[in-house]
Amino acid sequence: MTKKHKIINGLVFQEEGCFQPASVYLCNDRIVSEAAYHSTEGNETITNAEGNYIIPGLIDIHFHGCMGSDCCDGTAEALRTIAEYELRQGVTSITPATMTISEETLTKVCKAVKDFSCDNGADLCGLYMEGPFISPGKKGAQNEKYICPADTAMLQRLQQASGGMIRTVTIAPETEGALDFIRANKGSVNISLAHTTADYDTTMEAFSCGANQLTHMYNAMMPLSHRAPGPIGAAADSEHCMVELICDGVHIHPAVVRTTFKIFGHDRIILISDSLRATGLSDGKYELGGQTFIVKGNLAVLEDGTIAGSVSNLMNCVRTAVRDMGIPLASAVKCASVNPAKAVGIDQDYGSLTAGKYGNIVILDKNLDLKEVFHRSIPVRLT
Repeated sequence: MTKKHKIINGLVFQEEGCFQPASVYLCNDRIVSEAAYHSTEGNETITNAEGNYIIPGLIDIHFHGCMGSDCCDGTAEALRTIAEYELRQGVTSITPATMTISEETLTKVCKAVKDFSCDNGADLCGLYMEGPFISPGKKGAQNEKYICPADTAMLQRLQQASGGMIRTVTIAPETEGALDFIRANKGSVNISLAHTTADYDTTMEAFSCGANQLTHMYNAMMPLSHRAPGPIGAAADSEHCMVELICDGVHIHPAVVRTTFKIFGHDRIILISDSLRATGLSDGKYELGGQTFIVKGNLAVLEDGTIAGSVSNLMNCVRTAVRDMGIPLASAVKCASVNPAKAVGIDQDYGSLTAGKYGNIVILDKNLDLKEVFHRSIPVRLT
């Protein structure tokens, strides 16, 4: 017997980036059209979302961990902790990120992802490989010990170990073999430019070779200048390029976030959290890629003062973008659901509330607090 569920009387997010009064219809684990819903027999339940926003479950394609666990721990237990926490925050799909670490450890992570399943957590839709093909000159919180030239053979070994789960690979385009790597792998993975000293021309060449994204834009790259526009100017000039933003209130000034939305529009921005294992925990010392970082409030830094990442989940980043930075809610939601799904190639099943996609749904009240979360149409216990 088909399980039917409809969510009524809410303001429903539309894929183009707006809200409309509407209902959402679910049959089993998928969203369906109103006509298909009414033509299907089954037991019906109803959720009244009156006065609330109905949005797609968020998708964090670039973050490292939470609740004491990190993707690079390379264990099912760590991945389960991460997936369960994210789901309770309304982040229903994830592609957690590795660090610049040894191939041996990366292989361990890939094998853990290949065999991973978790009924009570966010859908693990792939891996985000941040490093080791980066520049020492902009390594940020990455471990310089493991930085190496771009290596297609290594990627192929890791991809085989992961069962094809690597969705995104970062690269510094000015480094040895980088452009050849982009040409060779552009059809199999999403290639994002990261931790780079590249100038405008080199970045433009990388985009012409097949790169299509900037990792945590403004951070770990050359700045935008009126005579040296660098990667940011190159991204603005490359219509196919999407850019990541960390809207945690630490990494980017609110005025810069607003300016970025004016330049790129909400069709080309991906909100990420870049969160660390300390997310959800108290202040203190933690580990990141073999290095110690210190958390105090919203700030996480290495012992030398380098910003290490965020301690904010993606839903909180959306709230910060809306409440503190003046970004319209519909735009922030689009950048945290529709756009990341497209970037990593999972938009057939995820990212919006259109018929045919999984019933991954979040209901927010007017204060943007979670009211309910549905994962594949099943209500999630939030506490």
